[in-house]
Amino acid sequence: MSVRLSLLAILDQGPCYGYQLRHEFDRRTGSTWPLNVGQIYNTLERLERDGLVDRGEPDEQGHVYWQITDTGSAEVATWLSSPVVRTQATRDELAIKLAMAATLPGIDVAAVIQAQRTASLRQLQSLQRAKYAGGDVDGPEELAWALVVDSMIFAAEAEVRWLDHTEQRLALHPQHTMGLELTAERPKRGRPAKADAALTGHEQLR
Repeated sequence: MSVRLSLLAILDQGPCYGYQLRHEFDRRTGSTWPLNVGQIYNTLERLERDGLVDRGEPDEQGHVYWQITDTGSAEVATWLSSPVVRTQATRDELAIKLAMAATLPGIDVAAVIQAQRTASLRQLQSLQRAKYAGGDVDGPEELAWALVVDSMIFAAEAEVRWLDHTEQRLALHPQHTMGLELTAERPKRGRPAKADAALTGHEQLR
């Protein structure tokens, strides 16, 4: 969704062709999220299908310029004025992996956490070095890059803290008491009861 709406927001500034869109996206994200041209054209075709952009005729150099429609401009305005809503369900691969590891008999969860912590700290250090090497923010492109890198650093720091918290929490529970064997019970169709309870609690907090 971010790529789709980001490209649409760029087109809201004026017509662009594919490679130009990739260049403008890179300028505004510090080149931290590489896009290939095929991905851009696939996105443009979907935007055209949805009535958010129009395709122009090729110019003398063969560039096909894409132009935003009024509907597209309205969608950009809505996107920029609305908060990003995090998905309610947990789909984070690391969280699911550790939840699985903690409940699978015979798995050394401490080793799983340590391997991830090592990788997460390595990533954090790499990001910090990149930020330090980037120097002072002198213009809009440097600022865009710094904002994205800062976000990645904060996320990496949070991940390390969460791993520490998880390790401490699991230490309170002997491994042999946490393993879940396959159940012989035949599950009923429908949403699990805990999922319903979590949904209700989430809705009450809104």
